[in-house]
Amino acid sequence: MAFEGLSEKLSAVFKKLKNKGKLSEADVKAAMREVRLALLEADVNYKVAKDFVAKVTERAVGAEVLESLTPAQHVIKIVHEELISLMGDQNGARINFSSRIPTVIMMVGLQGSGKTTHSGKLAVYFKKGGRRPLLVACDVYRPAAIEQLQVVGRQADVPVFEMGQGDPIEIAKKAVAHAKDYGNDVVILDTAGRLHIDEKLMDELLRLKQELHPEEILLVVDAMTGQDAVNVASTFDEKLGITGTILTKLDGDTRGGAALSVRAVTGRPIKFTGTGEKLTDLEPFHPDRMASRILGMGDVLTLIEKAEEQYDAKQAEQLAKKLGENSFGLDDLLEQMKQVRKMGSFEQLLSMFPGAKKKMTDEEAAEGEKQIVRTEAIINSMTYRERRKPSVINASRKKRIAAGSGTKVEDVNRLLRQFEQMQKMMKQLSGSGKQGRKMRQMLSQMQGGGGMPPMGGGMPPVGGGMPF
Repeated sequence: MAFEGLSEKLSAVFKKLKNKGKLSEADVKAAMREVRLALLEADVNYKVAKDFVAKVTERAVGAEVLESLTPAQHVIKIVHEELISLMGDQNGARINFSSRIPTVIMMVGLQGSGKTTHSGKLAVYFKKGGRRPLLVACDVYRPAAIEQLQVVGRQADVPVFEMGQGDPIEIAKKAVAHAKDYGNDVVILDTAGRLHIDEKLMDELLRLKQELHPEEILLVVDAMTGQDAVNVASTFDEKLGITGTILTKLDGDTRGGAALSVRAVTGRPIKFTGTGEKLTDLEPFHPDRMASRILGMGDVLTLIEKAEEQYDAKQAEQLAKKLGENSFGLDDLLEQMKQVRKMGSFEQLLSMFPGAKKKMTDEEAAEGEKQIVRTEAIINSMTYRERRKPSVINASRKKRIAAGSGTKVEDVNRLLRQFEQMQKMMKQLSGSGKQGRKMRQMLSQMQGGGGMPPMGGGMPPVGGGMPF
């Protein structure tokens, strides 16, 4: 998980501050020294770390903080604000669309950074937003590069324009003309990369820029390369004038130094982050949300957006009716679990909850996923009648269900117990008494007036508790 190490170290620093109660200037400066060390260990650029700590220290040693009743919270607030400032503002992360069709986007970067895959991810993202993207194969040098883009295009269900091993400039020009003729409003150019930055690469990209005048030049950089990513970004910006970056493999970078350094060094915003291997694993970069994640505050807004992507109004209406009638069954639970699983991995979702455990061992993450799979297997091993009316499940039926799902009778019993508890809670929710009204009010507040669909049994907890 991105920023795992940094999150832990910052949490430890702030815990020390909270334990002190009243803070002195010396306390703040000592804490900031630890913050700087934590940033450097996270592979943040030295100058960036130094400037960041200087800004926070300057604000934190003011009378407003030192004389506050909750000085530690003031310091955390300042760190949060400066992290947001460090990673950029929200407006800078938006894609600039042309007033005239099509909008041309150049994808640039070194070979192996993930340009082709993220061209596909970007196409999927635009398609979800109602646009008609066109992928263009401008990498005519790398073996099988065109074939790779065609595979990505088929997976994304997005057309691919290619002319074989021709001149990339001519290919791009004809692709734009093709887009105009066929109503494609976004053209994504998958350009050639090199193993290192060279003059030939830059000359070709400059020619593409001069001929096509793209609205966006997005640099794709591997977050896991740390300071190398920052150096690559600086060189590409100096030579080409990029408009933003896409950080790939952010889910595998436990340090996160590149994310904190790239924008500060280049002055160019991070527009997207790659968070997984699927074509849907692309997130717009929100500095405020990332800052909240780093400081252990969670990221509820992204969680809600992920839920809304899987949101089915008709299903939600039916579910609400069942909840009101107290007829929610194991079939419904299974359906809700499937919806949750589409939102991301167990660990990804958990990281978005405020106060959730930040560091999970591989064993814990695997166990969480296994628990979900076991629950699905148990429910799928039941008959239609058993899923609709769990009370009919006697000892012999439990043995059969356990054998059919490859689990133990204890697992079946646990699921049935948890589901029974959940039904009792729902009965209270649908009741007409004071408690029922209070619970419905709380649920309404959590849903923010209907934004996030009801998730059946809730999100998967680390220690169990709900069926998944």
